Amino acid sequence: MASRPTVSIIGKDGRPSGQTHVMPAVFSSPIRPDVVQKVHTGLAKNKRQPYAVSVKAGHQTSAESWGTGRAVARIPRVSGGGTHRAGQAAFGNMCRSGRMFAPTKTWRKWHIKISQGQRRYATCSALAATAVAPPLGPWPPDLKIAEVPLVVDSALVGGAALAKTATAVAFLNAVGAGPEISKVKNSRKIRAGKGKLRGRRFRQRRGPLVIYDPETDGRELYKGLRNIPGVETCSVTALNLLQLAPGGHLGRFVIWTSSAFKALDTIYGTTTEPSALKKDFLLPSNIVSQADLTRLINSSETQSALNAPKGSKVTRRTVVQKKNPSRTSRSCSA
Repeated sequence: MASRPTVSIIGKDGRPSGQTHVMPAVFSSPIRPDVVQKVHTGLAKNKRQPYAVSVKAGHQTSAESWGTGRAVARIPRVSGGGTHRAGQAAFGNMCRSGRMFAPTKTWRKWHIKISQGQRRYATCSALAATAVAPPLGPWPPDLKIAEVPLVVDSALVGGAALAKTATAVAFLNAVGAGPEISKVKNSRKIRAGKGKLRGRRFRQRRGPLVIYDPETDGRELYKGLRNIPGVETCSVTALNLLQLAPGGHLGRFVIWTSSAFKALDTIYGTTTEPSALKKDFLLPSNIVSQADLTRLINSSETQSALNAPKGSKVTRRTVVQKKNPSRTSRSCSA
């Protein structure tokens, strides 16, 4: 990505229109899967709905211990007679129809606080991963897109151009995302377990994420894209890590509008110039310029320093004289 400083803007026929734009600095941020995974785990917890068992569960029966002397445990037992329920142990968490141990409460600590710096770091890292081809796979065999990041001309999507679903599907096919849509549609499966009884019967893959600028492109494209399976939209001023890295995994297929792509430098700034919209925020930079540690360790410069002759084992006169000339002169004078 650093060796490709410009990005082509896709025109109406799905081919480069001849227009280019400089790669925003945010795409040179370090890609940190560990930071993204940690922040994603915390943010995902903030959408949970509190749940708990009934306060009365397991205690809605008349039971009393029989005491000692009957050769039975002292657990409370259901009173009465004439049914199989009479005499059964009750209340305890080990008993049938008893309460659970430490019943769940709605006042559990459901939300996790993630610092603003970590959230911004993770978002920048997820954005940088969308511009690198390897994390984006596996591609459908017949997917043909011009390049990543995929930037389309805002004139194709601005206003009411994508207000209809049929128009939006034609647009995605034109830019080469048609096979990706088919892959998502064919991946729809019935969920295993009780979840299919609780309003989430089906599960499917994630499709392309269309990022737009609401000021330039408008919000009409949301109406055309919302009914296409797997396709999501997001404003460039409110990028969401849960959408950029679903499941905490880097490399989502993102389609940018040209106006949203150009706004990234204003929103995130650079490593030396602070952002215009985020107070006192500078883009994160790599600690080491060469991330290939194996190459660093095996380099001739590193190995020559590691394998240099040690002082106590040096016996050659020339080496001794080079390391400590005064010692050699004393031995010669003696």
